[in-house]
Amino acid sequence: MQHQHIDRESRRVQTEQLLGDAAIRFLYSGVREWSPWLFKKLISARASGLLGDLSYGGMFSKRIAGRLGLCKTLGIDLRECLDSPARLDTLQRIFERKIRYWECRPMPNDPHVIVSPSDAKMLCGSFCDTSSLFIKGKFFDYDELFGFNKGNWLTAFREGDFAVFRLTPDKYHYNHAPVAGKVVDFYQVPGLYHACNPNAVVSVATPYSKNKRVVTVIDTDVPGGTLVGLVAMIEVVALMIGDIVQCYSERKYNDPAPVGVGLFLKRGMPKSLFRPGSSTVVLVFQKARIRFAEDIAANMAYPGVQSVFSRGFGQPLVESDVKVRSLIASSNRRGLTN
Repeated sequence: MQHQHIDRESRRVQTEQLLGDAAIRFLYSGVREWSPWLFKKLISARASGLLGDLSYGGMFSKRIAGRLGLCKTLGIDLRECLDSPARLDTLQRIFERKIRYWECRPMPNDPHVIVSPSDAKMLCGSFCDTSSLFIKGKFFDYDELFGFNKGNWLTAFREGDFAVFRLTPDKYHYNHAPVAGKVVDFYQVPGLYHACNPNAVVSVATPYSKNKRVVTVIDTDVPGGTLVGLVAMIEVVALMIGDIVQCYSERKYNDPAPVGVGLFLKRGMPKSLFRPGSSTVVLVFQKARIRFAEDIAANMAYPGVQSVFSRGFGQPLVESDVKVRSLIASSNRRGLTN
């Protein structure tokens, strides 16, 4: 079955080429069934790191990138990149590229709207069973999402809304702050390294709350903040993701600093980098504080689109391809324009 999504800018249905899909389906339907022990080893931190090093670094990666003309194959616009094309000579350098986001990823002028943290394919949903966007137990188990001993955040975000941003290997892999506000909690949750390929996601119950992840909780109800309450930004590792580098910068990519409690994040600024490959960012909002852009919510039920998520989870779940720093939601107390 094809996996399709909606390109937000053109409104066209696009078919995604799922890289390594045959291997992923074999791992999750074959190896997982006949050798659970081997499957568990393959999604461990050690195996994931080894696969990442073999795939994205060294001479093998350099030969693949050069021979295939990978930037062109992946549809990367080299005019956006800060580095010269000659420097993008390995898979890792391609996936960790920097772009002129201040020119090619414009941000809404309204300081009280939420922007996309990534160039990604996006779904939105709600933990509240009375919401039209209610999605129960598909991508994550709510009680596991924030990690153990984090009952305060489970209470604060209960029945709230969420958005899932799936980064594919061709995407720009820096994540940007989706809101402005003060970091009130920052921590890492240990876990596994499940793949973020759609066929893998529908094969494993709630993988995004089982993988290793970094949680940043931002209070936006502060001077200079976006004023949409608490927002949790959860960065989820995946198979072959070696690390999530926290590298917040207020001036392009200059003087990167680690993220920690007390830091004020400016909306739209680079916050972190997935190294390397593809992964997922989850944003969680408090109940009734935001509403998603109408086009993104409507796209999820776009008729005639073949989606692995729709088939696997038994309800319409069509992704929208969104750009980092583009409007995705606004305060429930304000008007919203797409």
